[in-house]
Amino acid sequence: MRFKVLLVFLLFCLTIQAQIFPGNPKRVLFIGNSITYAGRYVQIIEAYQRAKFPSQEIDIYNVGLPSETVSGLSEDGHAGGRFPRPDLHERLARVLEQIKPDLVFATYGMNDGIYLPLDEVRFQKFKDGIIWMHEQVEFSGAKIIHITPSLYEEKTNENSGYGKVLDEYSHWLTEQKNWHVIDTHRALQKYLNTELKKDANFRISKDGVHPGDEGHWIMAKEILKYLGAKKIGRMNSIEELLEPVKDPKAFFDIVVERHNILKDSWLTQTGHKRPEMKKGLSLTEANVKAADLMKKIKELTP
Repeated sequence: MRFKVLLVFLLFCLTIQAQIFPGNPKRVLFIGNSITYAGRYVQIIEAYQRAKFPSQEIDIYNVGLPSETVSGLSEDGHAGGRFPRPDLHERLARVLEQIKPDLVFATYGMNDGIYLPLDEVRFQKFKDGIIWMHEQVEFSGAKIIHITPSLYEEKTNENSGYGKVLDEYSHWLTEQKNWHVIDTHRALQKYLNTELKKDANFRISKDGVHPGDEGHWIMAKEILKYLGAKKIGRMNSIEELLEPVKDPKAFFDIVVERHNILKDSWLTQTGHKRPEMKKGLSLTEANVKAADLMKKIKELTP
C-alpha cells in the first residue's frame, strides 16, 4: 500500500513543471534583430515565467539589435547611407562571455536576405551564419533554441517576393536535424490567413516587417506552447495568461519597465557598432532599479 502511495506521489511530482525553460537554466538570453529588441514577445514570456513560477530564480536577458543580420550582408544605401547593417559576428563572443547564458533563443532571417528576391548566394550566407551562431553558442556551454523569422507582408503594389524568401529560410531551419526550432513563421502565417478571411486589409505589421502587439502575442504563444505551457492555445489576452496574479496589467507593466532598463543597459555594456541606439544605464544603476522593480513584481505574485 505504501509503495502504491509513493508511486502515485512520484508520478504526481513528475507532472508538475518546475519552470517553463528546459534544463533548469539560471540565465536565459534572447538575441535577434529589431523585432527582438522591441521585445514584446520576450516580455510576455518573461511575465509568464515570473507569474507562474515566482520561486524560480532566473535572469532573462534581451540583447536584440535593430537592423542586425547573421549573414553579414547589407544592402547599398541602408538607413539612407548612414551606416551598414550590423553583423552578429562582431559581437556574439562578447555577449556570450559577459552574460554567460545557459540557454539562448535566437531569431534571425528578416534582414538577412536584405529585402531582395531569393538568391542562392545570399541564402548560403544565411545558412552559414546560422550554423556558425549555433556552434558558437554550443561551444560556450549553452543550449540554443532557434526561432524562425516572422513574416514579410508585401506593401500595396509591391511584388518583391521577399515573403517567399523568409518562407524558404524558415523551412530550412525547421529541417535541421537534432536542432530545437520553434516555427513562429508558420504560426503567424496561419493567423494572418485566418484574419484575411474576415478582413482583406488585415495586416500583422503596419510596415510589412515589424509585427504589432497581435503578432508578438502570436509569437509568444507559439514559443510558450513549444516550452510546454498548458492551455496556452485557449488564451486570448495577456491578462488571462497571467492569472492568478493580483493585478495582471500592473504586473505586466512592471515586467516591461524592468525588462527595458536591463535590455538597454546590457546592449550598451556588451557593445555593438549600430549608431542611433539609446544608451543604457550603467549595469550598477540598472541592477539597482531592476531590484526595486522585482520587489514590486513579487508583491503582485500569488
